[in-house]
Amino acid sequence: MIDLYTFTTPNGRKPSIMLEEVELPYNVHKIDITKNEQFTPEFIAINPNSKIPSIVDHQTGITVFESGAILIYLAEKTGKFLPTDQKGRFQVLEWLMWQMGGVGPMFGQLNHFRKFAPEKIPYAIERYEKETLRLYGVLDKQLADKEYICGDYSIADIATYPWVAIYEFQGLTLDHHPNLKRWVETVQQRPAVQRGMKVPA
Repeated sequence: MIDLYTFTTPNGRKPSIMLEEVELPYNVHKIDITKNEQFTPEFIAINPNSKIPSIVDHQTGITVFESGAILIYLAEKTGKFLPTDQKGRFQVLEWLMWQMGGVGPMFGQLNHFRKFAPEKIPYAIERYEKETLRLYGVLDKQLADKEYICGDYSIADIATYPWVAIYEFQGLTLDHHPNLKRWVETVQQRPAVQRGMKVPA
């Protein structure tokens, strides 16, 4: 059994989608970051960085934090959604790292400055919206001749989808990125994605 510590954020959705895709049993522990529950001693013992998500795999005794690391761990545990050939594996890993280093931080900053910052700072909003749209363009080009980011469905898609899926919340549209829009519509039809996006309830 796996314990999943998560919340209703794009990063928090990644492992729940993956766990649904690979059909591993798991228990959900909601860590409400709006109430600073990530800073409790109990959670810090699981994740010293005080961030969701984290998992504890009681079958192996392994604890993993950082959403990308969790996806790699679950892919290797189950043999799913991460190619075993070197070329395919590193293509998926580079797009996973692209999401972790670009999409997550940039989209997250746009969310913060547009939706949550106590003061509206036009420079910050413009800066992060521009970078978000640039990243949309990168992904749109990558998807021009592929159904999924690396051809076959993988952890690169699982990592990226929850961030792109909130485009309306961010006040954006995908109308100028048709390949990206088609990809979002394709991924959101997967039953495991639909279930994972509802975790935690």
